[in-house]
Amino acid sequence: MLSLGLLGVLLFVGAFVLSAVLTSIVRRCSIRKGFVSRPSEDRYNRTVIALGGGIAIFWTIAAFVLGGALAVKLGATGWFGEDVAIHVEGFLSKLNKLFVVMACALALHLMGLWDDRKGLDPFVKLGIQMLVAAAAAVFANVRVEFFIDSTFATISLSVLWMVLIINAFNFLDNMDGLSAGIAVIASSVLLMAAILAGQVFVSGMAIVFIGSLVGFLVWNFPPAKIFMGDSGSLVVGFFVGLLTLRTTYYEEALSGEWYAVFLPLVVMAVPLYDFMSVTILRMIQGKSPFVGDTQHFSHRIKRRGLSDVQTALTLYLATLCTAIGAVCLYQVDLLGAILIFVQTLMILAIIAIMEMTGEKSPRD
Repeated sequence: MLSLGLLGVLLFVGAFVLSAVLTSIVRRCSIRKGFVSRPSEDRYNRTVIALGGGIAIFWTIAAFVLGGALAVKLGATGWFGEDVAIHVEGFLSKLNKLFVVMACALALHLMGLWDDRKGLDPFVKLGIQMLVAAAAAVFANVRVEFFIDSTFATISLSVLWMVLIINAFNFLDNMDGLSAGIAVIASSVLLMAAILAGQVFVSGMAIVFIGSLVGFLVWNFPPAKIFMGDSGSLVVGFFVGLLTLRTTYYEEALSGEWYAVFLPLVVMAVPLYDFMSVTILRMIQGKSPFVGDTQHFSHRIKRRGLSDVQTALTLYLATLCTAIGAVCLYQVDLLGAILIFVQTLMILAIIAIMEMTGEKSPRD
């Protein structure tokens, strides 16, 4: 009989293995079909790298979500332990919303594939992202629900937040291992919050998502052998946004205080800093914020002499530092919360100082 803990371990291991295997297969197929990223002025890579890692990420998640739904629908639950079986009815009641979520992710995945192959107008991509986020908010209830009584306001705020997170992780996919690695860290904190809140289904989704990302990182950590492309980064941003909106924060906070709802903002501090800083830089230079370049903060600190691995680890550690503070929001009073917010700003300030000082090294 499976307990919830054992089921969680099996979900992670299964998603990890399937994602790693699929990524390897996609990599070979992409190279054979010429679906690759070639060196150019607006790209960081200096060699030809396979694209399509997002295919492995999305279809790993889809396989587990749809496979789990099919197993429950067919009544194949006899090997579940009692603490798992009691949630089956609740799972069945949420299937329609789950299918909407997967349909939204599929739409982003297919749009990303098209963009990776043919290229899409940035405003068309933004419009589709907003439609997908709106569909998730309206039909799957993927929206913020605290403090605001207006349905229109909650849907509008949720759409804006979802689109922001999608683009933050799309922007973050600019160097080996960054988007997937930071998504793993952020999602792990959200998983902890979901477990504390007793959210079994959100926890299960987070575990499968994290497992699929770690499997992909086997091939994407510096030096990367495959990139996820927009077909992956848009999906990654969507699921991170989903977890931030569907995880309960303040109700389970030990202090019982409302400011625990800022947990996702603190966790996302590093990706949001990258998104905002590179957007401002491009606009100051008279460029479109949607045109790719090598001005992301990862590129800026690497030009101070760090290797690709050191750059990735530096950003992982910065994200972990903000994430640790976010976890503590459950247990602190107002003064403690203020200190956590100040600490987060100080971490971002350290990154800014690193970007602007030191001797520049040649790009190559």
